Parts: sequence; C-alpha cells; structure tokens
Amino acid sequence: GKFFTVRTISHWNDLPMEVVDSPTMDTFKIQPDRVLGHLLGPWGRCMGDECGPGGIQTRAVWCAHVEGWTTLPTNCKQPERPDNQQSCFRVCDWHKELYDWQIGSWNQCRPVLSRSHEKPLECVRGEEGIQTRDITCIQKSNGVPAEDVICEYFEPKPRQEQGCLIPCRQDCIVAEFAPWSECSKTCGNGLQHRTRHVVAPPQFGGSACPNLTEFQICQSSPCTAEESLYSLNVGPWSACSVPHSRQIRQTRKKGKNKDKEKDREKAVRDPEAHELIKKKRNRNRQNRQENKYWDIQIGYQTRQVTCTHRNGKTAALSFCKQDKLPITFQSCVITKECQVSEWSEWTPCSKTCFDMTTPKGNRTRSRTIKQLPIGSESECPQLEETEQCVSQGDGVAPCITYGWRTTEWTECRVDPLLSQQDKRRGNQTALCGGGIQTREMYCVQPFEVIVSYRTSRPVDRRLCTGPLPSTSQLCHIPCPTECETSAWSAWGPCTYESCDDPQAKKGFKLRKRRITNEPTGGTGNCPHLLEAIPCEEPSCYNWRIMGLEECIPDNEKPCGPGTQVPVVICVNSDGEEVDRQLCRDAIYPVPVVCEAPCPKDCVLSVWSAWSSCSHTCSGKTTEGKQMRARSILAYAGEGGIQCPNSSALQEARSCNEHSCTVYHWQTGPWGQCIEDTSVSAFNSSASWNGEATCSVGMQTRKVICVRVNVGQVGPKKCPESLRPETVRPCLLPCRKDCIVTPFSDWTLCPSSCQEGATVKKQSRHRVIIQLPANGGRECPDSLFEEKECEASPVCYSYRWKTHKWRRCQLVPWYVRQDSPGAHETCGPGLQARAITCRRQDGGQADISECLKYAGPLPSLTQMCQIPCQDDCQFTNWSKFSSCNGDCGGVRTRKRTLVGKSKKRDKCKNSQLYPLIENQFCPCDKYSAQPVGNWSDCILPEGKMEVLLGMKVQGDVKECGQGYRYQAMACYDQNNRLVETSRCNSHGYIEEACIIPCPSDCKLSEWSNWSRCSKSCGSGVKVRSKWLREKPYNGGRPCPKLDHVNQVYEVVPCHSDCSQYIWVTEPWSVCKVTNVDLKENCGEGVQTRKVRCMLNTADGPSDTVEDYLCDPEEMPLGARKCTLPCPEDCVMSEWGSWSRCSLPCNGSSVRERSAESLRQPNDGKSCPTSTETEICTLNKNCYHYDYNVTDWSTCQLSEKAVCGNGIKTRMLDCVRSDGKSVDLKYCEELGLEKTWQMNTSCVVECPVNCQLSDWSPWSECSQTCGLTGKMIRRRTINQPFQGDGRPCPPQMEQFKPCPVKPCYRWQYGQWSACRVECGEGTRVRNISCVVFDGSIEDVGKAVDEEFCGEIEPIIDGNKKIILEETCTVPCPGDCYLREWSEWSLCQLTCVNGEDLGFGGIQVRSRAVIIQELENQHLCPEQALETRPCNDGQCYEYKWMASPWKGSSRTVWCQRSDGLNVTGTVQVSTHQNSLPVIHVVMLYSSQKPVFFCYTVCEDGYTEVMSSDGTLEQCTLIPVVVIPTMEDKKGDVKTSRAVNPTQPSSNQSGRGRTWFLQPFGPDGRLKTWVYGVAAGAFVLLIFIVSMIYLAW
Repeated sequence: GKFFTVRTISHWNDLPMEVVDSPTMDTFKIQPDRVLGHLLGPWGRCMGDECGPGGIQTRAVWCAHVEGWTTLPTNCKQPERPDNQQSCFRVCDWHKELYDWQIGSWNQCRPVLSRSHEKPLECVRGEEGIQTRDITCIQKSNGVPAEDVICEYFEPKPRQEQGCLIPCRQDCIVAEFAPWSECSKTCGNGLQHRTRHVVAPPQFGGSACPNLTEFQICQSSPCTAEESLYSLNVGPWSACSVPHSRQIRQTRKKGKNKDKEKDREKAVRDPEAHELIKKKRNRNRQNRQENKYWDIQIGYQTRQVTCTHRNGKTAALSFCKQDKLPITFQSCVITKECQVSEWSEWTPCSKTCFDMTTPKGNRTRSRTIKQLPIGSESECPQLEETEQCVSQGDGVAPCITYGWRTTEWTECRVDPLLSQQDKRRGNQTALCGGGIQTREMYCVQPFEVIVSYRTSRPVDRRLCTGPLPSTSQLCHIPCPTECETSAWSAWGPCTYESCDDPQAKKGFKLRKRRITNEPTGGTGNCPHLLEAIPCEEPSCYNWRIMGLEECIPDNEKPCGPGTQVPVVICVNSDGEEVDRQLCRDAIYPVPVVCEAPCPKDCVLSVWSAWSSCSHTCSGKTTEGKQMRARSILAYAGEGGIQCPNSSALQEARSCNEHSCTVYHWQTGPWGQCIEDTSVSAFNSSASWNGEATCSVGMQTRKVICVRVNVGQVGPKKCPESLRPETVRPCLLPCRKDCIVTPFSDWTLCPSSCQEGATVKKQSRHRVIIQLPANGGRECPDSLFEEKECEASPVCYSYRWKTHKWRRCQLVPWYVRQDSPGAHETCGPGLQARAITCRRQDGGQADISECLKYAGPLPSLTQMCQIPCQDDCQFTNWSKFSSCNGDCGGVRTRKRTLVGKSKKRDKCKNSQLYPLIENQFCPCDKYSAQPVGNWSDCILPEGKMEVLLGMKVQGDVKECGQGYRYQAMACYDQNNRLVETSRCNSHGYIEEACIIPCPSDCKLSEWSNWSRCSKSCGSGVKVRSKWLREKPYNGGRPCPKLDHVNQVYEVVPCHSDCSQYIWVTEPWSVCKVTNVDLKENCGEGVQTRKVRCMLNTADGPSDTVEDYLCDPEEMPLGARKCTLPCPEDCVMSEWGSWSRCSLPCNGSSVRERSAESLRQPNDGKSCPTSTETEICTLNKNCYHYDYNVTDWSTCQLSEKAVCGNGIKTRMLDCVRSDGKSVDLKYCEELGLEKTWQMNTSCVVECPVNCQLSDWSPWSECSQTCGLTGKMIRRRTINQPFQGDGRPCPPQMEQFKPCPVKPCYRWQYGQWSACRVECGEGTRVRNISCVVFDGSIEDVGKAVDEEFCGEIEPIIDGNKKIILEETCTVPCPGDCYLREWSEWSLCQLTCVNGEDLGFGGIQVRSRAVIIQELENQHLCPEQALETRPCNDGQCYEYKWMASPWKGSSRTVWCQRSDGLNVTGTVQVSTHQNSLPVIHVVMLYSSQKPVFFCYTVCEDGYTEVMSSDGTLEQCTLIPVVVIPTMEDKKGDVKTSRAVNPTQPSSNQSGRGRTWFLQPFGPDGRLKTWVYGVAAGAFVLLIFIVSMIYLAW
C-alpha cells in the first residue's frame, strides 16, 4: 500500500479540514464527528488524444484515519468521496501561436509603509514605492482570457509588481515677465498688463503655479470726446439645422399657383418634352446612385447679434451705432461622420509552411466605406489591417530552409599577390609561394531535400539568411627545390665501359658527383652526374701502392744499395679495395731500388707525396705535372757517398695525360604522361603527389651524348652502359569533367500590372561548381539565359470626375423672411456637386481605387451667390495675356458684364467695377552663384591617364587626376531660385583635383650573400637591402632600418673544415750555425714553405689567402735542428702522434716514433725511436660533441616573397676547448644525432586591401533644393593582412545634385477677425512659393502654375483650411490669451542624473483683464502638459550683476540661461553690510532642488512656521565711530519687506564691524575672551566697592 504522513489533529471537533505535510498530498477532508476522512493528492498532468479542452487529469483519493494511516476506501462514505477526475485543457506546442500573456501597464507608484513614520527634513532623491500591473493569459485572436496554466506551459508568468521611486515634489517654475503692454485706452484711465509663461509644471505634489498676469492702472491724457460704452457682440453660429421637409412647405403653399401646375401638366403631355424630362431624371438618378457615398445635405445655421455694455450687460441694438448689421443666417452642410462596413474575414496566411526560425507571414482583412465624412473633422478609420501569422496544424508542411553552397576553389594564383608588391614580378612565370584563390557562392535548398550534390539547383540569394561563406582565401604554391649536387670527384683510372663485358681496348676515365638535395616540383631535372674521357688500355682492377717496406741492402750487407718491396692492395675503378685475385691480370708493382746509407754516407729523407696535378687533363697547350721532393738529413763524411746536387732532390712526372675531350649524357625533360592501354587501370583511390590517379601511362625523354663546350656528338662517344633511361612509367590523374548545377527556376514575371509599356524579361542561371581538368569534358558555353515575359496588363490610372454644380441653395425663406430684402430670392448660399471615380479610359471604378491613387477629393460644396436685382454680374476674369518676352511690357486680362447688368449705369462705372486689369511684364535677369561644399575628388570612370611624372603603385582606379564639383544655383532678379538652365549652366563648377597615389617603401634587391664568417664549422652569412625610396601617401611602411637605412638578413652557414688546408713543402737542409768546416754538422735552423691552399677532390689546387685557413693550425715554417755528423746515427722525421684514448683524464699517453736511417759507427748508439706524452685535456687530448645552432629566419624560394618556407639550423662538431672542427671527429665517435635540421615555417603574406568598384551613384537625397547629394559606395573585397597596405578610410563619396527649385503650397497670413467683438471669421489664402529646400527658407511667391503638379498638402495635412472662426473680446471682457509655445523638454533629475520618468513639456494661457470691475467674470488660467523625448537635465543657481552704487540685480537662472524668477534690485546702506533680500516671486514656499534664498554674512534668516524664509535680520554688531561721526550708537536693522530694497540712512565716516558670529553660526573665540574680561572687571568693581564700604 501507499502511506502518507499527516499532522495529528488533537481537537477533532474543531477542525473540519486539515492540510497534509506530505508534498504528495493536497487536502484531508474529514467531518467533525468522524475519525476517517478522504485524503486528496495533487492533480496530475493533463492527458488526452487531442489538443485543447478535451483533456482529462486525475488525482488520488484515499480513505485515511486521523492519525495518518490509510484504510480501505469502503470504510469511508462513498457518496462523500471527492472526484478523482476532471476535464482540463491539454496544451500542445502549436498553442504557442494562439495564446500569450497580456501585460498591462504599470499602475501609479504608491508609497511603501515604512516602520518609521518620520520623514526626513529635506527630500534628496525621493521616496521608495511599489507599483503593480495586471497580467492575464489570453487568446490572441479575440482577447478572451484563458487559464494561466496554458501560457505558463511556454513562458513563466511575468512579474506583477516592482519597486519604484516617488520623486521629490517639484514646484511650478515660470519665466520672467514680458514687458508691460500698452495702455488699454488712449485717453483717461486704462489698464496695462504683463504676462509670463510656465517653464516647468508642478509635479509630485509640488506648489501650484502663481498668477501668470500682473496689471496696473495707466493714465493718459483726459478724454475730449465721449467714450463709447456699447459694442456690437456677434455670437457663435448655431449647429447646422435641416430645413423643413417638402410636405410641410407644400402644405403652406396649398391652394396657391394651381393655374401654374395645370400649365406644367399640359407641357408634359408633349412627347418630345416628356422624353427630355425622362432622360434628365435618369441622369440625375444615376448621379445620385454614384453619389451614394456622400449624400450631401445643405442646411442652415443662425447666430445672434446683441448690443453689449462694457459692464457685460445686454442692451437694445439701438444703442450700438452700425450702418449695416452682420448677417444672422447662412447656408451650411449637415455634418455626417464616416461609416464603414464590418471587417471581412482574414485572408489565408501568406506563409503556408511551419517554421519557428524564419520570419512570420502576414494576413490581412479589409472593410469598405459606406459613407464618407461630410463636414466632419475626423477622417475615416483604417480600411485595411495586417497582422503576422503562422500556419499550423497537422496538414501544414515544414518550411523549406536554404543554405549557402560554394564552388571549388580556383587554382592558387600568386601573380595578383606579387603584382601589388613588386611590379617587376608581375610577368614572371613559375611563380610560387603565397597566393590567392577564390570561389563563388550560391544559395540552394537544404541537404535533406537535395538528392545529389550535383543536382542542387541555385535559388534566389535572398532566401539564404545564414552567415556568408568566405569567397577568397590565401593559399600557397610549393616552390620547386632545385637539384643540388656535390663537387666532382677526382678522375678515376682508365676502365672498361663495363667490367662484366670488356670490349676491345676501349675505355673511359670517369669522374662522378652525387645528388645532395633531391629536386621537388618544377622540372625535376638534375644536371648530369657522370663525365667520361675516352682512354686506351683500360682495366677494371689495378694494384694500388699503399707504401714501401724497409730498404733491405743487397747481399745482406749492413748498408749500401738495396730494394724496397711495395705494399699493395687490389682496387676497382672506384678505388674500393677488392679481392686480390681480381688483379691477377694487372701488372704487379716491382720492388723499388733504394740506398741504405753507410755511416759516412749522405742521408736523404724519404720522398714526399706527389703534389696535386697541375692540370686535370692534357692537351696541346696544357700538360699535367706533379712534383715530389726530398731533403738532405746528413752530409757525407770522408770516404762516404756524397749528397746529390739540388736538382736530384726533386722529381717530376706527368699526370692526367688523358685528353681534355670530355663527354657526358645529357637528358631532356620528361614528356607528357600518355596513357598506356596495355597496363590495367589503377583503382581511382590511388594517389600520386596527393592527387587521385586512375591509370598508368608512360613518359619519354630525349637522351643525347654531348661533348663539353662543343655540343651533341655520336652516342658511341659516351659509355653506353651508363646511358640514362629514356622511358619510365607514370600515373595519370583522373579526368575531371566540368560540373555545373542545373538551371535555376525562371525568375518571376511581374504578376501585377506595370506602369508604361516596357517589356520585362525573366532569366535563369547555373553555376560552375567544378572546372574541367586533365582532359575532362569542357564547360557549357551558356550559363545565363533570359526570355521576354508575356505582356502584363497595363495599370489603370484613376481620376475623380466632377459633375455639374447643383443649383445654389439659400437659407429657407421662413428663416430669412424677417431680414431686409427677404422678399427677393438672392444672396449667398451653398451648392453641391456629385463626384464619381473613373478610370482614364472613362470606365467606372470603385471609389476605393480613387481614394488610393487619384489624389485628394475635389471639393463637394462651394459658396455661391444668387445675384439680387441691383447686383452687378460679370463673367470670370480671363487669363492674362502673354508677355512675348518684352521687358517692361504690359499684359492684360478682361471680363464683361452679363445680363441686365449691361444696362445699369452703376455697373458701367469702370472706377468701381473695372473690366480690364493691366500688369507689367517682369524683366527677367538671372545670376548664377555656387552653393554648398565641394564634392570629394572623383576619378573619371573607365581607363584614365596617369599624371605625368607620378609613380603609380597599385590600382590606377584609386588615384590620379580627378575632378571635384560644386553645385550652381540660378536666381532671378527677385532672388528667387529658378532652373539652372536659365543661367546657361549645366549645374556644376568643375575643378581638377589630384588623389595622390600611395607609394610603398622601396628597397633595393638583396645583395649577394657574404662569405661564411667561419672557415670551419658553423658561422653566419649576411645579405642586405638599402632604402631606395621612403613611403608616402599611405604606402606600406618600411621594415625597421638601421642607422644607415639598411635592413639585414642573417642566416647560419657551414664551412667544410677541410675546404682550405695548410700545405707544407719539405724542410730545407739544416743550416748549421756553428760551422765545423771539417765535420759540417751540429745544431742549426731549417725552414720550409707553408701555404694555404684550396682543397679539391684532386688534392690541393690553388693557393689562397692565409686567413682562410685556421691560424691556430698553421704548421711551423722554421725550427731548430741538429745536422748529424758523419758516423752519427741519423733518424727519420717523427711520425704522427698516436690518438689519445678517451676520456681525457690524464691516465693515458700518446706516442710517436721515428726510424733509423743510418746506423752509427761502433761505439755509438741511436737515440730512442719512440716518444711518449701524457694526454692532457684541451692540450693534446680533446673531447668532441655536437652543437646545434639557432634556427635561421624563414627562408623562401627566390621566386616567392611570402608563404611557406624553411627554417634551418646547423650541426657543428665542437671540441672541448670550444673550437669548431670537422664533423668527421664527431662522426668517428659515433655520437647520436637526434636533432631535426629543417622545419617548415610561414612568412605572412602582406596582402593589400582590395576594394570593389564604386557602386552607381544613388538617387539624389533631396528631390529639389540646394542640399541634395548623391552617394556612391564601395566595399572591401579583401581586407589587408600583415604588412599590406591598409584600406583607405574613404568608403563612400558624395557629389552634389544639380540644384532644382522646390515648390510648395503655403498659407498666407490670417486676416483680421471680421467682427467688432464676439465670434467672427478670419480667412487666409494659399499660394505657390519657391524655396531652397531648407527649413529656414520661408519661400517666395511664384505663379501657381509651378505648383500645378503638387498635391495641396501643407505641413503634412491634406485638409486645407482657408477660413476659421475667431473671437474678438468685447470691451470689458476678461479672456484667456493664446497658448504659449511648448517649453523645452525637461527630465526629472537629481544631481544631473535622470531618474527615468521621461521628459515633459508644458504650455500655458494667461488671463487678460480689460475692466477691473469684471474680475469676477475671469476664467482660470490654463496649463497643458505632454510627454516628450530627448529631454535634458537642468540646474538652477543664483546669479548677480556687478554692483552699481548701492544696488545690484539678483536672479535665479536655469543652466541654459533662462531667468526663472524675474529680477530684483538689491540696495545697501552705506553703514551696513549688503543683504540679499530675495524670495521666489512665483512660489510661496521654498522650492525643492532649485534656487535657495539665503542671507549674506552679517544677516541671519528669520524663518516662517512652514520653513520658508520670511526676512533677513541684521546681526547686532559693535560700531566704532570715527572722528567724523557726530554721534555713535548701536543700531539694529530689520527687513520689513524682504522684496523691497533697504532704505536705512547712513551717516558719513568710516565704520568697523565686529561680528561675533562665524560663518558656521557659532560664537567666535574672541567673544568668549571679551566675556571673560568683562566678568573679571565686574568682580574687580564689586570688590572695590566692598572694600570701599
């Protein structure tokens, strides 16, 4: 079972219901006399199959004991069991569009009851309050309230209350008084007044506004004539009344004129007359039918004319002396309000699909006019209503969404990027590095709808609303890596072309080189790697002599002639040691004859190594030679073999005896890959250089034999076996066909009618999304098609058709029968006419069409005049005759008398009734003058010539010579604006101007790389550029230059330590210093030549400067020596030191040895043949380790200026003493190399800003006037990147429009009110004026024909009012003035901070009194406010003028300079301090946050009970009289009237004031001192008196 915890009910009979504590329960219903009751759970979720009110929700109902446990439901009374199920409203997602929260406006802010009822003495910011609002869930369609649960399903209920602020009260503020008016009377006693207006209304309980008017009696000279006490008062017109019906009028005429009716009946019996009457009736009936919207009814209205005394009482008309009384009746139009039909049904939603993300659709409903307003001020209500809508329901399909697609990127192009940096690179081929590629974007349907990528049909771009994909990007073309080879090896021996197949005696001497850097990209060809020289007697294997053994004397003698056996190895043609058996056919080297010196023989050193061959080949003029030498180690003694002469100490031999004719195979570039059909096709997923491949092809190239410096020779001259291949397989990339989208749908033809007869066209297009490649199918020629639309209906134009005016309708006779001349049917009246709507072809149209398209309604009624018998009648004035261009001529217009007026003498009086009017023709003189500012400098369209001598870098469309324009205005002799053609001007002044072209910083080309700073190991090499031209006009700036305007590039380099070597010649004979002529032996000095030479594969070749060799390694050029005496032991030169074993810790030794070349005589011994040396670190023993240099700067290809590059670093072998040595020392130790020597890098491409073309000029911003301008714009196609040239700031240009005169209808001034006093009328006319388009120009009148095509709209109002009622106060009346202008918009602020209550404006009406005794009849002054925007905070402060004598002016001024108090003169007494006697003239209380009134120093404020300043009282002061004072006393001063200046009389002399109070109101220190002194003095006097007693 399910258990719940309930609260225990201690007194059961007291509680009929208990709420449970458990959150799963709702209520616990129990009767007072039972212990069991029903426990209710909460209502569950509304469930149901359909959305809406058909849902069901349930809840659990248990039978529970009062103690909390549940029992069987049958234990509780079932009839009392509450329902466990109820109907509910099931909310679905689509209800979101049907229901919404209706949020009411916030109620008035009400104060919050605080705990403390004490209010602060001064309000600083305001009082906290709270405001509420009503929030209801409603149906959107009809506004019917619904359950809150429905709206809460989608959105939480908005808050219903919020805190607010009740600002401090703000008193009314008024401006200063205007000057006094003139006296109301020219003689006798009158009144004059002055008024002021309200600047800010009272708010938040502030003080009300004071009187806005002040009066005073004025007196003029005494009146000589009797003053008129009566005036004719014209009352207002009554409402327009309907005349009596025809039946009533006919009843009055019954029995009269019966004979006339009989005659009329006889006339109707005439058939022709009857037919005419019938047609007329039908026409009138049709007109009445078409005129059903107006139903004009002419009535009448009356007014009263009374004679009024100045005291306001009415008197008889006879008291008012008038020649002619005003009319008291007139015709009028019965007012009828606009009547419209009920709203039609809503049209279907324009959006027929469902989607919450895209904008909603619209639906409309309309109503028609049943009765247009006649004589009413109110317009017809809106006839069409539109609201947003969303189609929903099960049958509504989701909306199709659209997305952007892009074509493939075009190939990367480097030239646009390089051409903007260096013009000389623009025409280069095989460019590489950073470039730009573009693509096109188009809009398609979503991916879910598209069947295939290739079938995506482009649609209108406006359907795609997502972010635009980029259409350009930077790209990189890999730069080709050139092939790098090693140096040539030495020429090898003469060998067979192929040792596997020796042929005859033909052989070649070869030299080779290897590829050190494989080529990438480009042609991929390396130079030839092998050169051959034909030779004779080739052999594949030869013996190489490695050395000679010890010289062994013949016949086993101890000395004398002997032989040396050579030590040989077998080598192949590449110099590699091979098996000795392979040299079996080679000639074995024979032993060498030698001489083992006897004790007294001359001793020579061993031969040195052969020098490098002097030439690499031998020819007619060149022969290769190499030398070797030996030196004398000891001279011979007596009887010994003497030393040879010096020529025998050197030996020469021929070398490189082969011819200099060198041949090699030369290869051409590989041809195009041609498909090989014999090989099966590859899978398309195979790749070759990152590109998909589809088949195997073959490539061929041309291979020829070339003789160096000669040209092509026969192929037999080159070794055939080493011929490069001429054919190789290749992989063919897949063919790429051109892929285009299907054509888009045809653009829509106009569905509605079109103005004019122009034929519209519709078009469709398709987009290339993949360009063809590798022989694929080409793209179609046509990507755009268009065709003419079917002729659309021409729009009808509509016009109002006016029918004839009906007869002039007078006021009914029974109304005017008591007026003079009532017996005659004549006078003023009203006449109406019918108006119908017509198409231009004359066909009838609905009135709604004319209301939309035909302009304003023509007038339906007009004033008319039925002439009386004595009136003169004329035709209308004709038009003025033409002037014919005569300056000073006259033009005329005429009219004629009609009817009986021709016979009346008074009508023939041309003075009273002229029949001709003349007018002088204007003398037109025109003058042109420039107006407005100059336009921007505008370059001419299309190709332009660059200014001579100006260097243009970048686009010529952005700089060069252009023109700027200034508009010309044409004025006539009356300074009226006219068409510019009158001044023979095309409307502009043109002036040449120059837009300077930006010039980038220009540097020289890179210099050559310097030599590596180190001859051994890693160093740096440098190259530089120097400044050729500084940038100007916004060009790209220079990189950072040094003090000599150069920029450097430094990269690491590596020099081969064996590139330059020291080469020594043999030591010279030891020159003995102490010569023993007998023995020629002893100590001496010997020298040798030491040269720095370039080391090549063939050995040292050329002598170079010594600095190229390592100076620390330079061998000695001189040394001490000992020349052995005869019979002494002679030793050879010391051999090389052996290598020290590592590590160098001092425990190992190294040694060297020498051989005995001549044995000594008996009894003598040879010195030791070996020498040892302790291995000492960094002296003769070294450790070696690799060292890595820093990365170089990013190195680019020579054909690139930016993009991907390579950074390199060098590996160095460094000895333990820090010296760089040859890498072989580290390599011999087998040290591990874990460093990467190359890495990729990127040099940012400096992309210049790329702009679009200028757009076409826009329409003129003003249709007429002086200030119109046209604008054109451009956009950024490619923002600048890196150090590229930034975009120019000018992205739009303006050009003044040609000046055109502006015409408008304009009201004239109102006439004076046509009444003596009371209610009359005033009239005005409208005229056509020309103006310059500005608000300030009031315009000048011109002929009305200039405004012929302008709709009569004045100040935005189509209703033209030429007559209105006006009121002239009668003498003695008290009345309100006209409304003042609206005040400035003022915010509610505290310390300059807006409190957020919005702005407010105010205007007021002051009361004017003409007679003092009529004050009781005066109306109240009026005040009107309205909210406004763009308000400001204002501050108020006291201002004072400089003192003038004993007074100055003090006023309260607003921060914008407005005086808000009036001014008060402040006077001073010469014996007293000045005091500011100022109160607010407009308020009885001290205003909040405005100007506060305080007294100056020396005066204290006397406050009233309500906290306002009552007066300033002078603080008692001690006056110390001077010698000139006749009498000095202590005075006090009290201001009786604070608004009046002080009038205290002061004596002469000088007065000092001792003020006991400080500025803070406290007693000064000296006062306490004086009081203490006075107290001591008093004690002293009392003591003296006491002692005296």
